[in-house]
Amino acid sequence: MSSGAPPLPAAATCELSVASYKVHRCIGADGRHDPGRVAEVLRELDADVIGLQEVASRFRGDGALDQLAYLARALGYQPVAGPTLLQHRGHCGNALLTRLPILGVDRVDLSIAGREPRGAIDVKLGLGGDDVRVVVTHLGLRWRDRRAQARWLVDALGEDRGGFVVLLGDINEWLPRLGCLGRLHARLGRAPAVRSFPARRPLFALDRVWVHPRVGLIEVRAHATPLARVASDHLPVRGTIEWLTSAASVA
Repeated sequence: MSSGAPPLPAAATCELSVASYKVHRCIGADGRHDPGRVAEVLRELDADVIGLQEVASRFRGDGALDQLAYLARALGYQPVAGPTLLQHRGHCGNALLTRLPILGVDRVDLSIAGREPRGAIDVKLGLGGDDVRVVVTHLGLRWRDRRAQARWLVDALGEDRGGFVVLLGDINEWLPRLGCLGRLHARLGRAPAVRSFPARRPLFALDRVWVHPRVGLIEVRAHATPLARVASDHLPVRGTIEWLTSAASVA
């Protein structure tokens, strides 16, 4: 005898592509400033969400180019700026490019007195019937700074482990066993190490993609096309995420 209750929605598998790319103010490994090359690398990546580091924005003056606005317009993304270096002529820092709806934006200060300012942008995106929290960051050059910044990042993420979180960044960690990675792995799950620096002959895994829950991270790879090897001093790192959601949320 039927209970009359509506059937539960079937589960569906959804896929999200993400990437992290330190664009080095669009100055390539050959020393040439060419935002068009960076745009073409982003077109090759074809990711739904891209975290950028060292991107210039809000530039003024003759010949100045707002790189973030240019890249967003050229590729049809929505931009979120998170500058850390604020100068009269223009700003530079982190940014997010996304094809998903933007539901909220927070900024986290990771600066240490006497050092180059650092930070993170913490963006809530709509993903069908679900939400995803995407954090983009660029940590410092000294190992003591990175350890403090990783601790502050984990504090900003909070204790709620039920949400869907992606962390994209140039972590600058040259000492994987002694540096800041352990704290981030403990909070988000272990991020694969793929060599991304220097772009022409990558030896170091400085750029990372974390996903929580970790089971959703299907693949991470460096995007090592001929153009990517010259467009910046780092290669972009691209990740593929899968998760189960209800059919109602993707209908």
